[in-house]
Amino acid sequence: MKKTLNSADELLQKAILLHQQGQLSEAQRLYEKILQNQPKHFDALHYLGVIAYQTGNHLTAIELMNQAIKIKQTIPSIYSNYGNVLLKLEQYEAALASYDQAIALKSDYAEAYNNRGQALEELKQFNEALASYDQAIALKSDYANAYNNRGNAFLKLKHYNGALASYNKTISLKPDHGEAYNNRGLALQELKQFDAALANYSQAIKLKPDYPEAYYNRGTVLQKLKQFDTAIENYDKALALKPDYKFLPSIRMHIKMQICDWSHFSDEVNQLTTLIQQHKKSSLPFEMLSLIDSLSLHRKAAEIYVEDRYSISLALPEIQKYPRHKKIRIGYYSADFKEHPVSFLTAELYELHDRNKFEIVAFSLGHVPQSSIRLRLEAAFDKFIDVSNRSDKDLVLLSRHLEIDIAVDLGGFTESNRHEIFSLRVAPLQVSYLGFLGTMGAEYIDYLIADKTIVPQQNQHYYSEKMVYLPSYQVNDSKRDIADRPFTREELGLPEHGFVFCCFNNNYKITPKTFDGWMRILQRVNNSVLFLYADHETAEKNLKKEAIKRGVEPSRLFFGKKLPRPDYLARYRVADLFLDTLPYNAGTTASDALWAGLPVLTCMGETFASRVATSLLTAIDLPELITTSQADYEALAVKLATHPDQLKTLKQKLQTNRLTKPLFNTPLFTQHIENAYTQMYERYQADLPPDHIYVEN
Repeated sequence: MKKTLNSADELLQKAILLHQQGQLSEAQRLYEKILQNQPKHFDALHYLGVIAYQTGNHLTAIELMNQAIKIKQTIPSIYSNYGNVLLKLEQYEAALASYDQAIALKSDYAEAYNNRGQALEELKQFNEALASYDQAIALKSDYANAYNNRGNAFLKLKHYNGALASYNKTISLKPDHGEAYNNRGLALQELKQFDAALANYSQAIKLKPDYPEAYYNRGTVLQKLKQFDTAIENYDKALALKPDYKFLPSIRMHIKMQICDWSHFSDEVNQLTTLIQQHKKSSLPFEMLSLIDSLSLHRKAAEIYVEDRYSISLALPEIQKYPRHKKIRIGYYSADFKEHPVSFLTAELYELHDRNKFEIVAFSLGHVPQSSIRLRLEAAFDKFIDVSNRSDKDLVLLSRHLEIDIAVDLGGFTESNRHEIFSLRVAPLQVSYLGFLGTMGAEYIDYLIADKTIVPQQNQHYYSEKMVYLPSYQVNDSKRDIADRPFTREELGLPEHGFVFCCFNNNYKITPKTFDGWMRILQRVNNSVLFLYADHETAEKNLKKEAIKRGVEPSRLFFGKKLPRPDYLARYRVADLFLDTLPYNAGTTASDALWAGLPVLTCMGETFASRVATSLLTAIDLPELITTSQADYEALAVKLATHPDQLKTLKQKLQTNRLTKPLFNTPLFTQHIENAYTQMYERYQADLPPDHIYVEN
C-alpha cells in the first residue's frame, strides 16, 4: 500500500511539473493514471478539473471539482478555481459564493479577491468590484492583473481618469501587458483622444498579434476618424481571428454602406438574414434598418441583442409605486442634446410643454460641445442634468430619487445610447420615441410612440411594446430658421438648366436597389441631375463608379457638403424634387425639405423606418407623393420631372399646407403627446398594465 502511495506522489509531482510547463495532455494522462488506482485522489481530481477548464471543457471541470470538494472542503485554491469555471459559465452569483468561500479559508488570498471582483463586475456591482480589486492590490502590491481589472471597473463607472491611472500602473509593472494597452485605448476613446487610443490599440496588437478585440477597437476608432477603408481591414482581421465575433458582421456592413461600397451586397445581406434566423449574435438592430425591410427580422435582431447585452437587470430593487404627483414628471434621456436631428425636431416641444401639468427634466447622457441649440435646450427644461460622467447605476438612482414618472428614451439603439439604464428601470413607465425607428425588443420598454400609418394595427405583434398612436408621429420645430439668402445653381456647382432631383439622406441609407431606380429615372429624364450629400470622398467616388456601371455619366451626380443649418435648409430650394430612400426613409431630412417647400417622393415599405416619410406626407396632406412599389415610384418621379404644371401644383399645395396642416403644428403635437403621457400615467395610477393608447386628433 505504501509503495502505491509513493508512486502516486511521484506521478503527481511529475504531472504538476508538466502542467506548469503547459504540456496539458501529458499532465492529464498522469492525473488519470493516479485516479485509476485512487479514484478519490483530491489533487488529481482538482488539477484534472483545472485542465478541463483550461481546455474549455467547463462542464467536465465542474463535475471533477465537485468530486474533489466532496473529498476535502478545506482547500482554498479549489474554491477559487471552481469560481473561475462558474464565471466562464456565466453563473456569477455562484462564482461569487465560491470566491467568498476561498477567502473565508484564506483571508490573504489576493487571486481570489481579484477574481471575485470580476464576478461582481458581471453582476454590475462596480463599486463592490473596485473594493475587491483594491483588497487584492493591498495584499499583493505588484499585482498587474488586479490593476488592469481595477481600471475596467473605473471604466464601467465612467471614471476615465481613474481607469487611465490603473492601466498606467499595470503597464509600469508589466510592460508587455497587451490587455492593459487595449483597455487604456478604451478609456482614451471615451475621452475623445482618438489618436492616443489608436496608438494603444496598435501596441496591444504588436504585443498580441492574435488579439481580435484590439483589432475591433482599432476599427471602431478608425471609423470615428472616418478612415473607413482601414476600419474595414481591422474588422476583417478581427473576424478572421474570431469568426463569431458578436455583432461585427453588421457593423462591418454598415461601414461599407457609409462609403457606398456595395461589393457582395446581396450575399452579405442574405448571410445576415440567415444568421438572424438562426438566432446568432450577428446584427445590431440599428444597422438592420437600412438593409432589410422585414418586420420579423427587425424584431428578432433587437431581441437577440437585448438578450445578450441588455437583459433585465436585478442589480437594483424594483421601483415602489410613487405617490400621485401634482405634475407628471417626464424625463427625456438622450446623448443627442446637441446639433443632432433629434434635437432639431424636439426643441420646441420642450418649450411648449404645459408647465401646469408637467415637470420636464432632461438627462444628457453624452459629452457634447456648447452650441446655440444646446443653449436653447438647456433653457427649455425645468431641470437640465448632465449625467455623462455618472455610472448607469448612479444615473438610475438619481432618476428614482427625482421620482420621474415617465422616462422617454430618445436614443434607442443609436450611437452613445445607454440602454443599460432602462434595463435597470429609471422610471415606472419607459417609452421609446424618435431616435430609433423600430421595436426595442425589450420587455421593460413599455410603450413605443407611432401613428397608424407607421404601425398599422395588424402589425402590432411585430413590436414588443404597446403602441401609442398619435394622429401624427414626428414632432417638428416650427421655429426652424431658413436663411434668407437665395442660393444660385452656379454657386452650388449645379447646371443652370435641367431638372434637379436631390436626396440629402445619410449615405448608408442608399442601397443598390434605390440607386438602380435613381439611375433609371435620370436615364428617362433628359438633362436631369441628382444632387446628393456625401460625407466622405470615398462615398462620392464609389457612387460615381456605380453610376458608370449603370450607364449614367458620373458628371450627372453632384454632391453637397455640410452647411450651417439655416443655409442647409435654404439650399433645398434649388432642387425640384426630393427622392426618398428605402428601406430607411428620410425623417428629419424629409421634414427639412418639406419645410423649405420641396416635395418629397417616397415609396412605402413594411417596417417602421420605411413608413416614416409616408407618415410625414400624410400629416401634411400630400398623399399624391406616396407610392407603394418601385415601379410606381420611378414612374411618378419621371412624370413630375416631365410635367412641370403638375409639379407646380404640388408645390403650391405644399406651400399652403405647410402652415395649416398638422405636420408643422408643434402646439397641436404637444397637446397630443401630453394626452398620451396622461393616459399612460392614469393607467399606472389605477394599477393597470400598459396597453395600446389612442390619441384622437
